[in-house]
Amino acid sequence: MALQWMILTYVVAIEAAVAILLTLPSPKLLRNRLTSLISLILQPALFIVPFAGFQLLDIYWKAEHRLMCTSDVCTAAERDRYEKITYKAQRNVILCISACLLYWSIYRICKFQKDIQSMEEVEKRIKSK
Repeated sequence: MALQWMILTYVVAIEAAVAILLTLPSPKLLRNRLTSLISLILQPALFIVPFAGFQLLDIYWKAEHRLMCTSDVCTAAERDRYEKITYKAQRNVILCISACLLYWSIYRICKFQKDIQSMEEVEKRIKSK
């Protein structure tokens, strides 16, 4: 059951590293090559968005069908278990949302850098005329 959360955790960590790599100052040639490589990887990596969405739906379904422990008949162990489940669900929601936001930010960074590259090429052609 925890395998999907480990996968999502690793994907978020990799996405964060890629986002940092893309935003670090680097030579133009290296930045262009890195942007091209990441752009090629982005399309197959789109699987993370529906995967995270499915995990969010799973969290919602479990939250709706979870037994509530709010009365006085609950033991301390049951309350602790309920709170632990709630905290895990909140952590996993943050993980799913961060996976989607990081994917989107990497996509936008690559798109902006490609736009800058094409504008520089247009500027070179205009200057060379």
